[in-house]
Amino acid sequence: MSDDRRAVAAEFGEAVNMTAGELERWLATDESQSVGQKDGGGESVGHESGRRIITLLRKNKGEWTDDDYEHMNKVVGYIHRHLAQRPSGDVTSSRWRYSLMNWGHDPLK
Repeated sequence: MSDDRRAVAAEFGEAVNMTAGELERWLATDESQSVGQKDGGGESVGHESGRRIITLLRKNKGEWTDDDYEHMNKVVGYIHRHLAQRPSGDVTSSRWRYSLMNWGHDPLK
């Protein structure tokens, strides 16, 4: 594995703090489906990403493809950008938190 891939995998492992099971249960909720940008279809970009993250978390690291590493890098970038936009006050039931959770990161963990 190249150093670049190792770095992406490590950053992904730090940014995504939900397990595949936690994320799968979250994505099934109304709250999860109520947030995010929808590109013409019924599913938001973040919700679709969450389903892909579940697949990545369940794959063996040796099975990850170039496309998988690209998506992991996208996930890390989204999480870091979104965390920098934390709203003031209680975020427990906020759209901000729900959106991050769709991308595999629960800021309350």
